Amino acid sequence: MNAINRNEQQALARAVLEIDVNNHAGVMSHVVGLFSRRAYNVEGILCLPVGDGQRSRIWLLVNEDTRLPQMIKQVEKLEDVIAIRRHHADHAVFSELKAFFQP
Repeated sequence: MNAINRNEQQALARAVLEIDVNNHAGVMSHVVGLFSRRAYNVEGILCLPVGDGQRSRIWLLVNEDTRLPQMIKQVEKLEDVIAIRRHHADHAVFSELKAFFQP
């Protein structure tokens, strides 16, 4: 594999971040704002309340690159973030949504 192909593959590699947060106004803005301020592109966003609605779960589809581990550390520092988990891009949440919206 030549260098161009490796770079192309890295550009296409994605991850899903699953983030548990306290559910109140502005939390989504804080989370995605962190990515925006660092010019880190988010390819997909899904957010749903969990349980009684006091918490929400946010799934972010992001590109894999060398900055991702640092981004995860920064997200963990946000006040309303309870937990963050990193998954491969084939995580069911976006795979099932993609299938749902394709004709």
